[in-house]
Amino acid sequence: MYIRQTTLFSFEEIIEFQKETKLELILSEIDVSALVQVLSKPAGSKGANGYRIAPLIYSALAKQILRIEKTSELIRQLNENPVLRYNCGFEVLAKIPSASTFSRFFKKLAQSDALQDLFQKLVLKAASLDIIDGEHVSIDATKVDAYEASKPKKDIIDDGKHPNWGMKRDTNGNNIRWFGWKLHILSDSQSELPLSIRVTPANVHDGNVAIPLIEALSKDYDKFFNPKYYAMDSGYDYNRIYDSIIKDFKSIPIIAYNPRGSHSSPEGLDDDLNPICSGGYKLVYWGLDGDYMKFRCPHVLGKCNCPHGSNWCSSSDYGYTLKINRKDNPRQTGYPLRSSEHWQSLYNKRTSVERCNSRLKINLNLNSIRSKGIKQALAHAYLNCIALLAGTIASKKLSMRNEVRLAA
Repeated sequence: MYIRQTTLFSFEEIIEFQKETKLELILSEIDVSALVQVLSKPAGSKGANGYRIAPLIYSALAKQILRIEKTSELIRQLNENPVLRYNCGFEVLAKIPSASTFSRFFKKLAQSDALQDLFQKLVLKAASLDIIDGEHVSIDATKVDAYEASKPKKDIIDDGKHPNWGMKRDTNGNNIRWFGWKLHILSDSQSELPLSIRVTPANVHDGNVAIPLIEALSKDYDKFFNPKYYAMDSGYDYNRIYDSIIKDFKSIPIIAYNPRGSHSSPEGLDDDLNPICSGGYKLVYWGLDGDYMKFRCPHVLGKCNCPHGSNWCSSSDYGYTLKINRKDNPRQTGYPLRSSEHWQSLYNKRTSVERCNSRLKINLNLNSIRSKGIKQALAHAYLNCIALLAGTIASKKLSMRNEVRLAA
Protein backbone atom coordinates (compact mmCIF):
# COMPACT_ATOMS: atom_id res chain seq x y z
CA MET A 1 0.00 0.00 0.00
CA TYR A 2 1.37 3.42 -1.03
CA ILE A 3 1.29 5.96 1.81
CA ARG A 4 2.21 9.56 1.03
CA GLN A 5 4.52 10.93 3.69
CA THR A 6 5.29 14.62 4.04
CA THR A 7 8.91 15.59 4.57
CA LEU A 8 9.92 18.71 6.47
CA PHE A 9 12.23 19.98 3.74
CA SER A 10 10.91 18.98 0.35
CA PHE A 11 12.80 19.19 -2.92
CA GLU A 12 9.51 20.22 -4.51
CA GLU A 13 9.70 23.55 -2.66
CA ILE A 14 12.76 24.48 -4.70
CA ILE A 15 11.12 23.27 -7.92
CA GLU A 16 8.40 25.93 -7.50
CA PHE A 17 10.94 28.74 -8.00
CA GLN A 18 11.60 30.30 -11.40
CA LYS A 19 14.23 28.23 -13.15
CA GLU A 20 17.00 30.84 -12.86
CA THR A 21 16.43 31.28 -9.12
CA LYS A 22 16.04 27.54 -8.60
CA LEU A 23 19.31 26.85 -10.40
CA GLU A 24 21.18 29.50 -8.43
CA LEU A 25 19.90 28.15 -5.10
CA ILE A 26 20.86 24.56 -5.91
CA LEU A 27 24.28 25.29 -7.43
CA SER A 28 25.18 27.52 -4.47
CA GLU A 29 25.17 24.40 -2.25
CA ILE A 30 27.61 22.48 -4.48
CA ASP A 31 31.34 23.04 -3.95
CA VAL A 32 33.12 21.73 -7.06
CA SER A 33 36.64 22.80 -6.05
CA ALA A 34 37.72 19.20 -5.37
CA LEU A 35 36.39 18.10 -8.77
CA VAL A 36 38.26 20.94 -10.45
CA GLN A 37 41.51 19.74 -8.86
CA VAL A 38 40.94 16.15 -9.94
CA LEU A 39 39.93 16.99 -13.50
CA SER A 40 42.40 19.82 -14.23
CA LYS A 41 45.44 19.20 -16.41
CA PRO A 42 48.66 18.53 -14.49
CA ALA A 43 50.92 21.55 -14.07
CA GLY A 44 53.46 21.80 -16.86
CA SER A 45 51.53 19.59 -19.29
CA LYS A 46 51.60 20.58 -22.95
CA GLY A 47 48.68 21.64 -25.10
CA ALA A 48 46.01 24.31 -24.90
CA ASN A 49 44.49 25.00 -21.52
CA GLY A 50 40.93 24.76 -22.89
CA TYR A 51 37.84 25.80 -20.99
CA ARG A 52 37.70 26.19 -17.23
CA ILE A 53 36.51 23.06 -15.42
CA ALA A 54 34.03 24.61 -12.95
CA PRO A 55 31.62 26.05 -15.57
CA LEU A 56 31.59 22.69 -17.39
CA ILE A 57 30.65 20.91 -14.15
CA TYR A 58 27.95 23.43 -13.29
CA SER A 59 26.60 23.20 -16.84
CA ALA A 60 26.36 19.40 -16.53
CA LEU A 61 24.40 19.86 -13.31
CA ALA A 62 22.22 22.60 -14.83
CA LYS A 63 21.33 20.21 -17.64
CA GLN A 64 19.83 17.80 -15.09
CA ILE A 65 18.18 20.47 -12.92
CA LEU A 66 16.50 22.19 -15.88
CA ARG A 67 15.67 18.83 -17.48
CA ILE A 68 17.50 19.60 -20.71
CA GLU A 69 17.80 16.36 -22.66
CA LYS A 70 20.31 17.19 -25.39
CA THR A 71 23.68 18.91 -25.19
CA SER A 72 22.80 20.93 -28.27
CA GLU A 73 19.81 22.37 -26.39
CA LEU A 74 22.02 23.17 -23.38
CA ILE A 75 24.42 25.05 -25.65
CA ARG A 76 21.55 26.97 -27.26
CA GLN A 77 20.20 28.05 -23.88
CA LEU A 78 23.66 29.03 -22.65
CA ASN A 79 24.15 31.18 -25.76
CA GLU A 80 20.74 32.85 -25.48
CA ASN A 81 20.40 33.23 -21.70
CA PRO A 82 23.05 35.42 -19.98
CA VAL A 83 21.63 34.57 -16.53
CA LEU A 84 22.13 30.86 -17.18
CA ARG A 85 25.70 31.52 -18.40
CA TYR A 86 26.39 33.56 -15.26
CA ASN A 87 24.94 30.91 -12.92
CA CYS A 88 27.07 28.22 -14.58
CA GLY A 89 30.21 30.31 -14.15
CA PHE A 90 30.84 31.41 -17.74
CA GLU A 91 31.71 35.00 -18.49
CA VAL A 92 28.63 36.74 -19.83
CA LEU A 93 30.22 37.45 -23.24
CA ALA A 94 32.39 34.33 -23.35
CA LYS A 95 32.20 31.72 -26.10
CA ILE A 96 30.28 28.60 -25.06
CA PRO A 97 32.07 25.23 -25.53
CA SER A 98 31.07 23.01 -28.44
CA ALA A 99 29.08 19.78 -28.13
CA SER A 100 32.26 17.74 -28.67
CA THR A 101 33.97 19.61 -25.79
CA PHE A 102 31.06 18.82 -23.48
CA SER A 103 31.11 15.18 -24.63
CA ARG A 104 34.85 14.76 -24.00
CA PHE A 105 34.52 16.42 -20.61
CA PHE A 106 31.64 14.16 -19.54
CA LYS A 107 33.61 11.04 -20.50
CA LYS A 108 36.55 12.29 -18.43
CA LEU A 109 34.21 13.05 -15.53
CA ALA A 110 32.68 9.57 -15.73
CA GLN A 111 36.09 7.89 -15.60
CA SER A 112 36.96 9.51 -12.26
CA ASP A 113 35.53 9.01 -8.77
CA ALA A 114 35.04 12.75 -8.35
CA LEU A 115 31.23 12.71 -8.56
CA GLN A 116 30.98 9.95 -5.97
CA ASP A 117 33.14 11.99 -3.60
CA LEU A 118 30.97 15.09 -4.12
CA PHE A 119 27.82 13.01 -3.59
CA GLN A 120 29.14 11.69 -0.27
CA LYS A 121 30.10 15.18 0.93
CA LEU A 122 26.57 16.41 0.25
CA VAL A 123 25.11 13.42 2.13
CA LEU A 124 27.20 14.36 5.17
CA LYS A 125 26.24 18.02 4.77
CA ALA A 126 22.56 17.05 4.80
CA ALA A 127 23.16 14.91 7.88
CA SER A 128 24.87 17.82 9.67
CA LEU A 129 21.72 19.90 9.08
CA ASP A 130 19.55 17.12 10.59
CA ILE A 131 17.86 16.48 7.24
CA ILE A 132 19.07 12.88 7.13
CA ASP A 133 18.31 10.65 10.09
CA GLY A 134 19.78 7.33 8.95
CA GLU A 135 18.02 5.07 11.47
CA HIS A 136 15.58 3.63 8.94
CA VAL A 137 16.71 3.16 5.33
CA SER A 138 15.03 1.66 2.27
CA ILE A 139 16.35 -0.11 -0.82
CA ASP A 140 14.83 -0.41 -4.29
CA ALA A 141 15.77 -0.39 -7.98
CA THR A 142 14.33 1.56 -10.88
CA LYS A 143 14.62 1.12 -14.63
CA VAL A 144 16.76 3.44 -16.74
CA ASP A 145 16.73 3.21 -20.54
CA ALA A 146 20.08 2.98 -22.30
CA TYR A 147 21.25 5.47 -24.91
CA GLU A 148 22.53 2.51 -26.93
CA ALA A 149 20.19 0.98 -29.51
CA SER A 150 18.45 -2.15 -28.21
CA LYS A 151 19.73 -5.56 -29.38
CA PRO A 152 18.34 -9.09 -29.50
CA LYS A 153 19.40 -11.18 -26.50
CA LYS A 154 21.67 -13.34 -28.66
CA ASP A 155 23.76 -10.30 -29.63
CA ILE A 156 24.19 -8.87 -26.11
CA ILE A 157 27.57 -8.99 -24.36
CA ASP A 158 26.60 -10.23 -20.91
CA ASP A 159 29.66 -9.05 -18.98
CA GLY A 160 28.05 -6.74 -16.41
CA LYS A 161 29.27 -3.66 -18.30
CA HIS A 162 26.93 -3.54 -21.28
CA PRO A 163 23.20 -2.74 -21.24
CA ASN A 164 20.82 -5.66 -21.18
CA TRP A 165 17.11 -6.51 -21.16
CA GLY A 166 15.29 -6.23 -17.85
CA MET A 167 11.79 -6.84 -16.55
CA LYS A 168 9.87 -5.53 -13.54
CA ARG A 169 6.25 -5.47 -12.43
CA ASP A 170 4.54 -2.13 -12.13
CA THR A 171 2.13 -1.20 -9.33
CA ASN A 172 -0.71 -2.90 -11.23
CA GLY A 173 1.17 -6.17 -11.57
CA ASN A 174 1.94 -5.71 -15.28
CA ASN A 175 5.31 -6.79 -16.65
CA ILE A 176 7.47 -3.97 -18.04
CA ARG A 177 10.45 -4.80 -20.27
CA TRP A 178 13.20 -2.37 -21.21
CA PHE A 179 16.74 -2.31 -22.60
CA GLY A 180 19.30 -0.57 -20.47
CA TRP A 181 20.22 -0.27 -16.85
CA LYS A 182 18.95 -0.46 -13.30
CA LEU A 183 19.65 2.25 -10.77
CA HIS A 184 19.79 0.67 -7.30
CA ILE A 185 19.24 3.16 -4.46
CA LEU A 186 19.63 2.95 -0.70
CA SER A 187 17.79 5.96 0.68
CA ASP A 188 17.13 7.54 4.04
CA SER A 189 13.48 6.98 4.88
CA GLN A 190 13.04 10.27 6.75
CA SER A 191 14.45 12.66 4.15
CA GLU A 192 13.81 10.42 1.11
CA LEU A 193 17.35 11.21 -0.06
CA PRO A 194 19.81 8.71 -1.60
CA LEU A 195 22.73 7.59 0.58
CA SER A 196 24.30 5.01 -1.72
CA ILE A 197 23.70 4.09 -5.38
CA ARG A 198 24.81 1.48 -7.92
CA VAL A 199 24.12 1.09 -11.65
CA THR A 200 23.95 -2.38 -13.21
CA PRO A 201 22.70 -3.86 -16.48
CA ALA A 202 18.92 -4.25 -16.38
CA ASN A 203 19.05 -8.05 -16.11
CA VAL A 204 20.83 -8.01 -12.73
CA HIS A 205 18.44 -9.15 -9.99
CA ASP A 206 17.60 -6.56 -7.33
CA GLY A 207 18.48 -9.00 -4.54
CA ASN A 208 22.07 -9.31 -5.74
CA VAL A 209 22.77 -5.62 -5.13
CA ALA A 210 21.23 -5.14 -1.66
CA ILE A 211 24.26 -6.27 0.35
CA PRO A 212 26.78 -4.35 -1.83
CA LEU A 213 24.70 -1.19 -1.22
CA ILE A 214 24.71 -1.79 2.54
CA GLU A 215 28.44 -2.55 2.51
CA ALA A 216 29.07 0.68 0.62
CA LEU A 217 27.03 2.64 3.17
CA SER A 218 29.07 1.15 5.99
CA LYS A 219 32.37 1.80 4.21
CA ASP A 220 31.68 5.27 2.81
CA TYR A 221 30.23 6.80 5.98
CA ASP A 222 31.90 4.64 8.64
CA LYS A 223 30.50 5.86 11.98
CA PHE A 224 28.15 8.52 10.60
CA PHE A 225 25.27 6.13 9.87
CA ASN A 226 24.33 2.89 11.61
CA PRO A 227 20.79 2.05 10.42
CA LYS A 228 18.59 0.03 12.73
CA TYR A 229 16.12 -1.01 10.01
CA TYR A 230 16.51 -1.94 6.34
CA ALA A 231 13.19 -2.01 4.46
CA MET A 232 12.74 -3.72 1.06
CA ASP A 233 9.99 -5.19 -1.07
CA SER A 234 9.49 -8.91 -1.79
CA GLY A 235 12.10 -8.87 -4.55
CA TYR A 236 14.72 -8.95 -1.78
CA ASP A 237 13.14 -11.82 0.19
CA TYR A 238 16.16 -14.14 0.41
CA ASN A 239 17.69 -15.83 3.45
CA ARG A 240 21.18 -14.55 2.64
CA ILE A 241 19.98 -10.92 2.87
CA TYR A 242 18.27 -11.46 6.23
CA ASP A 243 21.30 -13.28 7.62
CA SER A 244 23.79 -10.65 6.48
CA ILE A 245 21.76 -7.70 7.82
CA ILE A 246 21.34 -9.40 11.21
CA LYS A 247 24.77 -10.98 11.64
CA ASP A 248 27.11 -8.66 9.74
CA PHE A 249 25.43 -5.30 10.28
CA LYS A 250 23.59 -5.95 13.58
CA SER A 251 20.39 -4.49 12.16
CA ILE A 252 16.81 -5.57 11.52
CA PRO A 253 15.52 -6.51 8.04
CA ILE A 254 11.98 -5.39 7.19
CA ILE A 255 11.31 -7.31 3.97
CA ALA A 256 7.99 -8.29 2.41
CA TYR A 257 7.47 -12.07 2.27
CA ASN A 258 7.40 -13.72 -1.15
CA PRO A 259 5.66 -17.15 -1.05
CA ARG A 260 7.13 -17.94 -4.50
CA GLY A 261 4.12 -19.86 -5.74
CA SER A 262 3.52 -21.94 -2.61
CA HIS A 263 -0.17 -22.67 -1.93
CA SER A 264 0.07 -23.08 1.84
CA SER A 265 1.76 -21.35 4.77
CA PRO A 266 4.96 -22.78 6.25
CA GLU A 267 4.36 -25.51 8.83
CA GLY A 268 3.43 -24.14 12.25
CA LEU A 269 2.52 -20.68 10.89
CA ASP A 270 -0.71 -19.09 9.71
CA ASP A 271 -1.19 -17.02 6.55
CA ASP A 272 0.30 -13.98 8.31
CA LEU A 273 3.37 -16.04 9.35
CA ASN A 274 2.30 -15.93 12.98
CA PRO A 275 3.00 -19.11 15.06
CA ILE A 276 -0.04 -21.32 15.74
CA CYS A 277 -0.72 -24.02 18.32
CA SER A 278 -1.54 -27.67 17.58
CA GLY A 279 -5.22 -26.75 17.56
CA GLY A 280 -4.65 -24.24 14.76
CA TYR A 281 -5.14 -21.10 16.86
CA LYS A 282 -2.88 -18.08 16.64
CA LEU A 283 -0.46 -17.95 19.59
CA VAL A 284 -0.29 -14.64 21.46
CA TYR A 285 2.99 -12.76 21.31
CA TRP A 286 4.24 -12.13 24.85
CA GLY A 287 7.42 -10.12 24.44
CA LEU A 288 11.09 -10.45 23.59
CA ASP A 289 13.56 -12.10 25.97
CA GLY A 290 17.04 -11.49 24.57
CA ASP A 291 16.99 -13.07 21.13
CA TYR A 292 13.91 -15.16 21.95
CA MET A 293 10.33 -14.22 21.11
CA LYS A 294 7.81 -15.64 23.57
CA PHE A 295 4.30 -16.81 22.60
CA ARG A 296 1.53 -18.07 24.89
CA CYS A 297 -1.63 -20.15 24.65
CA PRO A 298 -4.56 -18.02 23.32
CA HIS A 299 -7.11 -20.10 25.28
CA VAL A 300 -5.50 -19.30 28.66
CA LEU A 301 -5.36 -15.61 27.71
CA GLY A 302 -9.02 -15.53 26.67
CA LYS A 303 -8.32 -14.93 22.98
CA CYS A 304 -10.19 -18.03 21.81
CA ASN A 305 -12.35 -20.86 23.13
CA CYS A 306 -10.38 -24.00 22.30
CA PRO A 307 -12.63 -27.12 22.58
CA HIS A 308 -9.67 -29.07 24.01
CA GLY A 309 -8.87 -26.53 26.70
CA SER A 310 -5.37 -25.57 27.75
CA ASN A 311 -4.52 -29.07 29.03
CA TRP A 312 -4.40 -30.34 25.44
CA CYS A 313 -0.99 -28.65 25.00
CA SER A 314 0.28 -28.16 28.56
CA SER A 315 -0.56 -29.26 32.10
CA SER A 316 0.63 -25.94 33.48
CA ASP A 317 -1.89 -23.29 34.56
CA TYR A 318 0.31 -20.82 32.67
CA GLY A 319 -0.56 -22.62 29.45
CA TYR A 320 1.51 -23.68 26.50
CA THR A 321 4.53 -21.45 25.84
CA LEU A 322 6.60 -21.29 22.66
CA LYS A 323 9.99 -19.57 22.41
CA ILE A 324 11.54 -18.83 19.02
CA ASN A 325 15.03 -17.46 18.42
CA ARG A 326 14.43 -14.51 16.11
CA LYS A 327 17.79 -15.14 14.38
CA ASP A 328 17.18 -18.81 13.50
CA ASN A 329 14.80 -18.19 10.62
CA PRO A 330 14.23 -14.41 10.32
CA ARG A 331 12.62 -14.79 6.90
CA GLN A 332 9.62 -16.58 8.48
CA THR A 333 9.61 -15.66 12.17
CA GLY A 334 11.72 -12.54 12.50
CA TYR A 335 11.29 -9.60 14.83
CA PRO A 336 9.14 -7.51 14.78
CA LEU A 337 6.34 -9.94 13.87
CA ARG A 338 5.06 -9.50 10.32
CA SER A 339 1.50 -9.58 11.65
CA SER A 340 2.12 -6.66 14.01
CA GLU A 341 1.24 -3.01 13.45
CA HIS A 342 4.83 -2.12 14.33
CA TRP A 343 6.21 -4.21 11.45
CA GLN A 344 3.68 -2.71 9.05
CA SER A 345 4.53 0.85 10.09
CA LEU A 346 8.23 0.14 9.52
CA TYR A 347 7.53 -1.42 6.14
CA ASN A 348 5.31 1.49 5.06
CA LYS A 349 8.36 3.76 5.28
CA ARG A 350 9.84 1.84 2.35
CA THR A 351 7.76 4.00 0.00
CA SER A 352 10.31 6.77 0.68
CA VAL A 353 12.71 5.19 -1.82
CA GLU A 354 9.94 5.13 -4.44
CA ARG A 355 9.46 8.87 -3.96
CA CYS A 356 13.22 9.33 -4.27
CA ASN A 357 13.09 7.48 -7.61
CA SER A 358 10.12 9.59 -8.69
CA ARG A 359 11.85 12.90 -7.95
CA LEU A 360 14.92 11.83 -9.91
CA LYS A 361 12.72 11.04 -12.91
CA ILE A 362 9.98 13.69 -12.74
CA ASN A 363 11.76 16.72 -11.26
CA LEU A 364 15.21 15.95 -12.62
CA ASN A 365 16.62 14.21 -15.69
CA LEU A 366 17.31 10.60 -14.74
CA ASN A 367 15.38 9.19 -17.71
CA SER A 368 17.41 11.07 -20.32
CA ILE A 369 20.82 9.43 -20.61
CA ARG A 370 22.64 10.75 -23.69
CA SER A 371 25.92 8.81 -23.43
CA LYS A 372 26.90 5.18 -23.93
CA GLY A 373 28.46 2.92 -21.31
CA ILE A 374 27.88 1.94 -17.71
CA LYS A 375 30.32 4.52 -16.30
CA GLN A 376 28.52 7.30 -18.13
CA ALA A 377 25.19 5.96 -16.88
CA LEU A 378 26.50 6.01 -13.29
CA ALA A 379 27.88 9.55 -13.72
CA HIS A 380 24.49 10.65 -15.10
CA ALA A 381 22.77 9.14 -12.02
CA TYR A 382 25.24 10.83 -9.66
CA LEU A 383 24.60 14.24 -11.26
CA ASN A 384 20.86 13.83 -10.64
CA CYS A 385 21.36 12.61 -7.05
CA ILE A 386 23.75 15.50 -6.34
CA ALA A 387 21.13 17.96 -7.61
CA LEU A 388 18.46 16.31 -5.43
CA LEU A 389 20.64 16.51 -2.32
CA ALA A 390 21.69 20.11 -3.00
CA GLY A 391 18.11 21.17 -3.69
CA THR A 392 16.87 19.67 -0.42
CA ILE A 393 19.71 21.32 1.50
CA ALA A 394 18.83 24.67 -0.11
CA SER A 395 15.18 24.17 0.88
CA LYS A 396 16.21 23.46 4.48
CA LYS A 397 18.33 26.60 4.64
CA LEU A 398 15.49 28.69 3.23
CA SER A 399 13.20 27.33 5.93
CA MET A 400 15.78 28.13 8.61
CA ARG A 401 16.13 31.71 7.34
CA ASN A 402 12.36 32.16 7.27
CA GLU A 403 12.10 30.92 10.86
CA VAL A 404 14.74 33.42 11.98
CA ARG A 405 12.95 36.20 10.10
CA LEU A 406 9.62 35.36 11.69
CA ALA A 407 11.15 35.18 15.15
CA ALA A 408 12.88 38.56 14.80
